[in-house]
Amino acid sequence: MILLQTFRLEVRYVAIKNKPNIKDMAELNVQPKKRSPILWIILAILGLAVLFYLFRGSERHATDSKADTVAKTVASWDKVDFNSPVTPYEEVTDQGIVVRGNDQYTIYGLGENILFAKDQSTIQGTGEAQLKQISSSLKKRFKHNSIAIFGNTDASGSAAHNQRLGAERAKSVRNWLIKDGIDQNKIIIKSKGETAPVASNATAKGQKLNRSVEIVALAD
Repeated sequence: MILLQTFRLEVRYVAIKNKPNIKDMAELNVQPKKRSPILWIILAILGLAVLFYLFRGSERHATDSKADTVAKTVASWDKVDFNSPVTPYEEVTDQGIVVRGNDQYTIYGLGENILFAKDQSTIQGTGEAQLKQISSSLKKRFKHNSIAIFGNTDASGSAAHNQRLGAERAKSVRNWLIKDGIDQNKIIIKSKGETAPVASNATAKGQKLNRSVEIVALAD
């Protein structure tokens, strides 16, 4: 009997001794878990991928819009009707300047004999007054619009020479307008050479009419 009681006491003592400490268990449970850095790396990669996609999308949209604008401009130059109705502007008072156009574009026509000596591409001093009026009108009405300068010649020289002369004269007018404050990025030059006569090249009068510079401004 005594031995049995002694055995029970020993078992109870061992059980009490080995009972886990509640405070230690609480401290163990509240310790924060260490998170793996892999999750943050994955999130960062996904974020960079989204930003890259958005940037490429906006860049592609801008390129497409620019291409559409250029294509539209090129197509518009090809469709210009140089026999459009006369449309006088109050700021253009020089009778040597003929203004034509419609709701799509305006054409300022000026005889090359006013601007240039025969077979030359240097602007004469007497022609600057007319260019000044055209430049002022362009700034007033077409400040942010695309502009094309067409050079026309008679057929007195070779076709290749006239094509080159028309381009050189258009370039001279372009350079003058740029110096007078027209945005150079808005201006292109085109030479029609002798390919678009408005009169017969068989007479001196007809040749004079065929020598001209036309400045075309696209409407908004």
